[in-house]
Amino acid sequence: MADKKPLASPAAGVARPGVLSLNIREKAALYAAYMPFLRGGGIFIPTSRPYTLGEEVFMLLSLMDDPNRLAVQGKVVWLTPEGVQGNRTQGIGVQFTQDETGAAARATIEKILGETLASTRPTHTM
Repeated sequence: MADKKPLASPAAGVARPGVLSLNIREKAALYAAYMPFLRGGGIFIPTSRPYTLGEEVFMLLSLMDDPNRLAVQGKVVWLTPEGVQGNRTQGIGVQFTQDETGAAARATIEKILGETLASTRPTHTM
């Protein structure tokens, strides 16, 4: 489950994007969460917290046994509400930003997944 921790900007009085933390320890779980069909890639994050399409979020991704977390920004482009048909996991799909951090996250995920990307197994989104 991902946690959203709001960050406040006291000087501006405007809320910054929430922080989502996602720990993925198995290749099958990463395959199910990765969204390669999005321009620049993206990831599905299970959460019961409400989000809106277009909302900006900041993610800290822990993948496999790597002690370093990937810090990447993105925007919500997919919503899976509670109780949706087909017993899909409730959560959001986040498209990585089109910058170095987004490209690095995509490259890291695709390196881990390798040939698994060509699989036809169902994922959290498709």
